[in-house]
Amino acid sequence: MKIKNKHIAILLGSIFIFTSCEDYLDIVPDGTQELSLLFNRKETAYNALANSYSYLPQSDGTYASYVLASDEVAVPISKEPNSIKMMKGQQSISSPLMGYWSGFYANGRGQGSLWEGIRSCNTLIDNIDLVVDMTQEEKNQWKAEASFLKAYYHFLLVSNYGPIPIVDVNLPISASDEEVRLDRKLVDECFTYIVETIDNAINDLPERVIGNNDLGRIDQVIAKSIKSKVLLFSASPLFNGNTQFYAGFVNANGQNFFNQSYDESKWELAAIAAKEAFEAAIAQGTSMYYFTDTPPSFDTNNFQYQLIRDQYNSRYVVTDPWNSELIWGNSSPVSNGQYWQIQSPAMMKSPASSSVEAAWQWLAPSVRMAETYYTKNGLPIDEDLSFDFTNRLEPTTIAFNQRFYAQFAQRTAKLNLNREPRFYASIGFDRGVNRTWGSIWNLKMRKGEIHGRIANTSDYLVTGYALKKLVHQDSEGDAYNKAITYPWPIIRLSELYLNYAEALNEFSGPSPEVYEALNIIRDRAGIPSVQESWTNTAYAATPNKHTTKDGLREIIRQERMIELAFEGHRYYDIRRWKLAEEYFSTPIKGWSVDEESENNYYQIMDVSLRSFSSPRDYLQPISFDEISRNPNLIQNPGW
Repeated sequence: MKIKNKHIAILLGSIFIFTSCEDYLDIVPDGTQELSLLFNRKETAYNALANSYSYLPQSDGTYASYVLASDEVAVPISKEPNSIKMMKGQQSISSPLMGYWSGFYANGRGQGSLWEGIRSCNTLIDNIDLVVDMTQEEKNQWKAEASFLKAYYHFLLVSNYGPIPIVDVNLPISASDEEVRLDRKLVDECFTYIVETIDNAINDLPERVIGNNDLGRIDQVIAKSIKSKVLLFSASPLFNGNTQFYAGFVNANGQNFFNQSYDESKWELAAIAAKEAFEAAIAQGTSMYYFTDTPPSFDTNNFQYQLIRDQYNSRYVVTDPWNSELIWGNSSPVSNGQYWQIQSPAMMKSPASSSVEAAWQWLAPSVRMAETYYTKNGLPIDEDLSFDFTNRLEPTTIAFNQRFYAQFAQRTAKLNLNREPRFYASIGFDRGVNRTWGSIWNLKMRKGEIHGRIANTSDYLVTGYALKKLVHQDSEGDAYNKAITYPWPIIRLSELYLNYAEALNEFSGPSPEVYEALNIIRDRAGIPSVQESWTNTAYAATPNKHTTKDGLREIIRQERMIELAFEGHRYYDIRRWKLAEEYFSTPIKGWSVDEESENNYYQIMDVSLRSFSSPRDYLQPISFDEISRNPNLIQNPGW
């Protein structure tokens, strides 16, 4: 049977839903008749496979995405999803927000409990051999897919909750209450189980899934790539020798859930896995994305300039469906008339539209994110001697040579000028431009202007910045639901290079191999190499910063925050680096968007509060109901 509509997880309406008892670990359906029918033929068994995939988080859903669970963006109060409420200190144990443990419902989108997903995977593994019209090779592949998904769901739970129970097999119906009340395992045990499960699945997976009908299904490249991510997390400060937070967090036997001795060798394992992953990906045809299509007519002449080509490279790397760099994408985009997609609130209004509802335009990047991107010299704005950092918030007149990303002779903040191409590909600003559906739009973002707050509408960009990166360039700005869908990037090749650079630097310090991994990304971004940027004494305030482990660590982390911005990584990266107190405890800042005049608009103000209690908020709470059902569970510290 061929999979329809180019993705695996589309059969949600017809998926066999297993019944379960009250306990989240009571994982066998009551009736065996349904199982025998489900696994009678390949056609019906496919529903079980689709069900196992259906628990993958859909990060392209505005109200279900961890993109909003950081300091990257802000939205009007009336639009706040649970992810922002969580970051404002409104998390609770009675009804946890964004909880993968119990599942949650968010406007137009339900996220099932990942324990239910694990149950579904185990059920397929246990019963697929009953199918009569499948070859053993097909059965082994489906088992391997389910095994990988089971490992991945365990990993998502660990990354949010720390120590978790390990559910490798479904328990029988006859299991006692005590048997199903499993204990949380030590963090290192969890990571070991996840890695071993992935390793055991790899050989039965295809090397690479390339057929349109199967895109999104697990293959060896995906499995190796996720393995590199798992090992990166295992080696990171939150999980590796974290005596600061979890010295007293112990199980019933007095064992520390988090290892209390830092193990440098974990970085070596992560580096080896990342290199193996990107080499496997490259061998199967994966490559860094470069825009090679014919540019739209409005940019044909401008394409002679490298700055324009660099912007296209970075603009399309996420939104060009199934492009050369995408290793694993969620092939079941949020639908519901498309208006629940995260790009819908990011879309800006077409200047030609007369409708207030032409596009939502209320997903707004923070000033901090605008400041994170490099200068045109590939340096942080506070480390580039040619950049007027002290006066960066002051308006200035846009020069003729800046016309490819801003409106000549208009005025904007110095912060918005002389920046790297990824800044202009990702963030829209007052008196900047937006290359989009059919033309180049001149952005006007002060109150009363087309891209600013009109009257007192609740659809407006609270920071004065717009998010380009997640909006397909051909998505129309005259209606919020005219969006070009694309598979959300779960992992792409550039992340593997960043994984490798981080892990290798932490293990053995600066090296040509680390520089090379970073420079592959920087070359596509259109900025000088690491060595060029930090040895140029005309620009670099800290020459040779890249030659020390600590200095290179800062460079790698900033490169990661730029390259993977707005893709859902930042919430997890900041936490695994143990930097949440610095980034998540201060208000989101923006321009004074309720002002019409230049002088008044270009004033920084707090637009959205954030609250982060350390160490409590590094791990999410297990709900009170789950603790009540399973007294063997130990709540996370602080909850």
